[in-house]
Amino acid sequence: MPITDVLGLLAQHAAWRTTGLLMAGRAVVRALGSADPTVRTMAGTLLARSGARAEPLLREALAARENLPMVVTLLGDVGDETCRPQLTALTGDPDATVAGAARQALRVLDARHRTRDS
Repeated sequence: MPITDVLGLLAQHAAWRTTGLLMAGRAVVRALGSADPTVRTMAGTLLARSGARAEPLLREALAARENLPMVVTLLGDVGDETCRPQLTALTGDPDATVAGAARQALRVLDARHRTRDS
């Protein structure tokens, strides 16, 4: 894992979080597809910790089918009920990994909804 990749990811994330710069946020989402598993994991963690703020970027990546199933999984973690139709549609995706991630994301949304209503 080149340290420059990690530092670049952290810099992009910081720029996105502090300024809202979409280009920087998109770079973090693109890092979900990195060949380096450490960079992929860090990108996922940074997006998940960003919560609802990451949702528009993840929806954009979902529409472009970029870095599925990671994006689908993250939408289950940070998305709200408005993500449900897209996730439900993906349960029938021809890619079994994407379909499985969509089913899991829906279970996470259900659990979050039950917890919020308790």
